Amino acid sequence: MAIHIIPVNKLSAKALQGVIEEFISRSGTDYGAMEADPETKFRQVRAKLKSGSAVLVFDDETETTNIFLSDDPVLKKLDAGPRQSNNKKS
Repeated sequence: MAIHIIPVNKLSAKALQGVIEEFISRSGTDYGAMEADPETKFRQVRAKLKSGSAVLVFDDETETTNIFLSDDPVLKKLDAGPRQSNNKKS
């Protein structure tokens, strides 16, 4: 299994929008006390990705993307193999 962190600046604006929209549409991704509207969630996730406090991850095996906070312990477990990809453009 190969996991790659995809730099968000390597994605087109449309591709990034699609990834974020798909992520926020999943159930269970909102852990706040109050439910935020989709546009607010979108802006929050995009801001975290752009600032580097969240990262976009692609899994070759499942061909899926996910978004993690940069300090998420799950990312530390993935250090067993190459994760960074700088040549991905959608």
